[in-house]
Amino acid sequence: MKIPLYRQIQANLKEKITSGVYEEGGLLPSENELCVEFNATRMTVRQALNELVREGYITRQHGKGSTVSASRKSLGLLSLKGWTEVVVASDRHGKTLVLEGPVLKKLEDAALKPLIDDEKHEEFIFFKRLRLVEDSPVMFEQTYIPNENLPNFIEEPLLEGSLFRTLLIRYQIDVQSMTQEVRAIAADKETANLLKIKQKSPVLHLLRKYKTSVDDFFLYSSIYCNTEKFAISSFN
Repeated sequence: MKIPLYRQIQANLKEKITSGVYEEGGLLPSENELCVEFNATRMTVRQALNELVREGYITRQHGKGSTVSASRKSLGLLSLKGWTEVVVASDRHGKTLVLEGPVLKKLEDAALKPLIDDEKHEEFIFFKRLRLVEDSPVMFEQTYIPNENLPNFIEEPLLEGSLFRTLLIRYQIDVQSMTQEVRAIAADKETANLLKIKQKSPVLHLLRKYKTSVDDFFLYSSIYCNTEKFAISSFN
């Protein structure tokens, strides 16, 4: 699915803002300069800039150009930390909505196939969850856990809503490390609806394989991150 040019420009400028290439309070290149840089029409560039205004990254003033807004608190969603730790570290209010599960399923997510070549389990416990910060959806997550030696897992609620804590306390399974692939993709209809963004908007797609303290017991997650209101980082 091809991402529209204005979305590509938007994502490029956003990355430069969050990485500090364009500093807080500084000016972005002029519309004419951006048109040349991206080989785009003025209308396309303005559409990208308007999206950045809507997301709070820049302000625009006639005759003065586009100014980078004050930086926003980032969420350490690229780290190994569990969701609860990430939200606590960000000093914000988080909430999780369970959209489906826990239920028994085969690992059906085609995107995860490259990570499961050595997988020995056929049946998994599946969760589909939506994560919110300050009532804004920031992450749509689908998780697969091997259905092995986890008595009553489906019947009992997670401890304090935390999967990692539940595995550690109830089943002595410690999540120790992860392999992660990160890519920018265009949001499909389901993802856009859940994250409350426009279809085909750019989102970060994280594919994860978690290594645990138990041999051949891996967790898998497919995660879609909305970066419109919160920057995503590997730390808090």
